Amino acid sequence: MTLRVAIRHAFDRMTLDVTLETGSGLTALLGPSGSGKTSTLNVIAGLLRPDHGIVTLDDEVLTDTTRGVFVRPHQRRIGYVFQESRLFPHLTVKQNLGFGRWFGGAHANGAGLDEVVDLLALAPLMHRHPSRLSGGEQQRVALGRALLAAPRLLLLDEPLGSVDVRHRADILPYLDRLIDDLALPMIYVTHDRQEIETRAARVLEIG
Repeated sequence: MTLRVAIRHAFDRMTLDVTLETGSGLTALLGPSGSGKTSTLNVIAGLLRPDHGIVTLDDEVLTDTTRGVFVRPHQRRIGYVFQESRLFPHLTVKQNLGFGRWFGGAHANGAGLDEVVDLLALAPLMHRHPSRLSGGEQQRVALGRALLAAPRLLLLDEPLGSVDVRHRADILPYLDRLIDDLALPMIYVTHDRQEIETRAARVLEIG
């Protein structure tokens, strides 16, 4: 998989000007707060239309402002894990995971439920609601839901940002398992070099 991004977008207090090309494995976007890391992910995911530029994934054009091409977010098959888990509070873990599987639709031929549950050690949590999970557990469920949607690219926006320091070390081994066990390209946003120094195939600095 090859992702190519060349975009420019003006905000009130900054102008995002990013050019990158990346492939398989984990790519880290590193930079200070406010440098445009999350905005770059939002452009890739289709949550933000840039003023100018192009985004392609392999041979598919996802965004091209010159030609007026803009593929809607739900049609891009890109998984997105935010800083907050954004789980449905009224659904159990099992039901939240099921939503990911449903969202994958006809493309849901990637990782299966049992595989994801095993990979992220979710079996003891399946009948709990998000309010009964720790921050690290919620992020593991969010990862599982994203994986079950059969994405061809996974975006992780500071997935440990809302997890207290004491529990961050608990979730990093699961990230390592994703990298080792799944042939899934990932873009990981962080401002903490220690999180990615032994995990990233490549590091791109913004800002």
